[in-house]
Amino acid sequence: MPTPARTSARALSPRLALGVLSTGMLMTVLDGSIVTVAMPAMQSDLGFTPVGLSWIVNAYLIAFGSLLLLAGRLGDLIGRKRMFLAGTGIFTAASLLAGVAASPEVLIAARFLQGVGSAMSSAVGLGILITLFTAPRERARAIAVFSFTGAAGASLGQVLGGVLTDALTWNWIFFINLPIGFATLLVALRALPSDRGLGLGAGTDVIGALLVTTGLMTGIYAVVKIEEYGAGSAHTLGLGALALALLAAFLVRQAKAANPLMPLRVFRSRSVSGANAVQMLMVAALFSFQILVALYLQKVRGYGAAETGLAMLPAAAVIGAVSLGVSARLIARFGERNILLTGLLLLVGVLGLLTRLPVQADYVTDLLPVMLLAAGFGLALPALTSLAMSGAEEKDAGLASGLFNTTQQIGMAIGVAVLSTLAASRTESLTEAGRPAAEALTGGYHLAFGVGAGLLLVALAITFTVLRRPAAHRPEAPQAPEAPEAAEAPQAPGATTAPNPPKALATH
Repeated sequence: MPTPARTSARALSPRLALGVLSTGMLMTVLDGSIVTVAMPAMQSDLGFTPVGLSWIVNAYLIAFGSLLLLAGRLGDLIGRKRMFLAGTGIFTAASLLAGVAASPEVLIAARFLQGVGSAMSSAVGLGILITLFTAPRERARAIAVFSFTGAAGASLGQVLGGVLTDALTWNWIFFINLPIGFATLLVALRALPSDRGLGLGAGTDVIGALLVTTGLMTGIYAVVKIEEYGAGSAHTLGLGALALALLAAFLVRQAKAANPLMPLRVFRSRSVSGANAVQMLMVAALFSFQILVALYLQKVRGYGAAETGLAMLPAAAVIGAVSLGVSARLIARFGERNILLTGLLLLVGVLGLLTRLPVQADYVTDLLPVMLLAAGFGLALPALTSLAMSGAEEKDAGLASGLFNTTQQIGMAIGVAVLSTLAASRTESLTEAGRPAAEALTGGYHLAFGVGAGLLLVALAITFTVLRRPAAHRPEAPQAPEAPEAAEAPQAPGATTAPNPPKALATH
């Protein structure tokens, strides 16, 4: 009776692979947030200067954000499974180096290597996922799980970082990655589909690789240093102009190169280009919710770290419930575009309410409704991920995945730099005008929330115009009987048949 056994194995493999890819995403996001809680202990033990301490985060962010696009394309060329395994291996080894670091220089170097490994594994994760789940409904469920893992890792990281640092030492926030990394590697060897890739000859553009990596690295460095130098400083403007020039040269190079690293055909898809633009705006806007609400609770309302975590917990709970519980079914019924619009409208409501947040806010009446409306993120992210991957051919899946992750990181860096700078500037001007400290801080946050709401309104406009024809979903009734068979059909390694795909803060 071999047939049932083979069918069972085929049914198990995609789910096991989804578990491996989600674990890789969890490690990446967890590592970005877990380190922030332990930074004071690292400063005390290793003797970091206040300026040097920021490089524990910046070294990771610069490496991660600047290499995602390159890693995604290399995954298409040499094989996405190979890229995922290599990235997970580098990340795990770098975690060991970070855990045993005895000087600031070694820890910063280890964090940079962690960023390299994370970029390699994260960039191809969604590319692998969309080749495993070809039926629209199954893919929507898989993307919802993958998306939720990132959101859960961000919330879990701050709690876990505090527990490990207090109960053991800061070193264990890195050592915890070792068993997870080894287990991920062992399971990935069997669970992930093997693919040979297109071959380096299909896109070995060394000059293009240098231009895009240097341009992104310069741009992200300029953005993360805005708070230190100022948005209008020669440092920021000079590096920003250099980054734009390098990226413009990269695009010119890709239009003329015989074997471009990033074929510009990927941007011909309205779904790919529009979804990436929407994501950059959405992630930048939601920094004001994710970070500034926590700062408001602590600096204005006087909450402790644990109280702040509990106050933000309803938001994480509703995001998880919506993304895992209903988003896939709603997307299958109404289409990605309609669900994305609904999610963005809810998020506009979140930031709109926060612009009216009083200094002495009552949690139940002023803040709890905001936390519940955050369910919009659980609708928007899976739908946006599906749209971002829906226009990419199978041979460009790694590139599309890397591009989506890159715009996410750029949006995050812009949100951190611009909105925090605006809030600080407004707070300073209110303080100089004689306002009490709590009122001045709240006024600064109000400005950031308002700008964030404006960014979301622009994202809504792009969704209405650029994404006006969702190709991925039509009513499924006539095709419903065929969907399960398509999801379970065996797929040869390296197959080039292109389904009509979809795609999924990390956050720091």
